[in-house]
Amino acid sequence: MARKYTATIETPHGPRKCFEARVERTGRKPLVGRFGGIPLRRDKKTVITDRRLAPVNTRRKELVTRLLAGRCEACGRVDEVEVHHVAKLADLGRPGIRPPWADLMAARHRKSLVVCGSCHTDIHGKRSVPALAE
Repeated sequence: MARKYTATIETPHGPRKCFEARVERTGRKPLVGRFGGIPLRRDKKTVITDRRLAPVNTRRKELVTRLLAGRCEACGRVDEVEVHHVAKLADLGRPGIRPPWADLMAARHRKSLVVCGSCHTDIHGKRSVPALAE
């Protein structure tokens, strides 16, 4: 195949070897497909003109926005916040049996709750959980 499609073409830098497929057509120019035949020499006078890309405006994820607000979703205090997360909403249990923080997560249909350190300790610890704001 290489022998069949090998060609030598004339370039401004002299003759170059390449692979060329040519389809002759009656009354029109032939179709030519060429691979290679370019000089592998650096052109120091080349001017690069890249087009400017349009700025991409992507919205933040909702959780990131909630974290950046820095407000506890349980008590409303503005402080250092942490994220309490459950694997599935079904893990929260049934209404009436679950704690107030689980009711809040279920009401919002979220598996994560942005809370302050104190509320997070209450959720995981044995201390009583204060009434939660919705």
